[in-house]
Amino acid sequence: MRVYISADMEGTAGVTGVLQTRPAEKQYDAARRLMVAEVNAAIEGAFAGGAAYVLVNDSHDGMRNLLLDELDPRAELVSGAPKPLSMVEGIEPGFDVMFCAGYHGMAGGAGTLAHTYNGLVHTSRLCGRPVGELGLNAAYAGSMGVPVGLVTGDDVLRAETAEILPWARFAQVKWALSRQAARNLPHEKAKDEIRRAAEAAVRGAAQMQVYQPAGRPEVEVTFLDAGQAGLAALCPGSERVSPITVRFAHDDFREVFRAFRAMITLAGA
Repeated sequence: MRVYISADMEGTAGVTGVLQTRPAEKQYDAARRLMVAEVNAAIEGAFAGGAAYVLVNDSHDGMRNLLLDELDPRAELVSGAPKPLSMVEGIEPGFDVMFCAGYHGMAGGAGTLAHTYNGLVHTSRLCGRPVGELGLNAAYAGSMGVPVGLVTGDDVLRAETAEILPWARFAQVKWALSRQAARNLPHEKAKDEIRRAAEAAVRGAAQMQVYQPAGRPEVEVTFLDAGQAGLAALCPGSERVSPITVRFAHDDFREVFRAFRAMITLAGA
């Protein structure tokens, strides 16, 4: 049983403010410790459920948040940026299940610290359906034949998960009160919830479904302003469908995902 973990920070219990998520800020080190503790809980649960191998991909900001000497030594770590596949770097056919740890709600939603990859995206749609990082990354995993079996984060993300990944286990560690406020589970209880859900997800991995959005693979991104969209439209094969919206379609979702990454990177140039 091979388990892949994409680990973000904003969905971690106790992380509620933007300054906590930025490495240059004083509050960051405490948030980093909370993040690695929850990731370790997911790793522990995975091995308790029967995993033989776990790969963790650090997926927040500069992607150097998880310190190797603090991570469960049974897991391998992908870290650093830029990575060609960003939050799903390292996933490939042969993994049995994917965990999305410390995730958050989509841009335009009510979740704590909600966004989609960067602060330039107003909304993103996959095959016409609004999605955030969870939906985009789950679809890429699906193109590899890998189901998402566990998601951890707040109640807003729980609703997103139930809509697109109803088979996945969810460990809710906080409740969103505003963009930068939440009610959080105690640290030990949050870890226990994640550990139990991770074990159950591995034990039930064979019953998990692969996420494959209906229709031809297509992503549509609405940016905050026309300047950003104009830069994003430089992505070869893209189509500017409004002053602030750019679309890309392809028969292979892997190409759609790469185009999404290119568009949001260009938009921030």
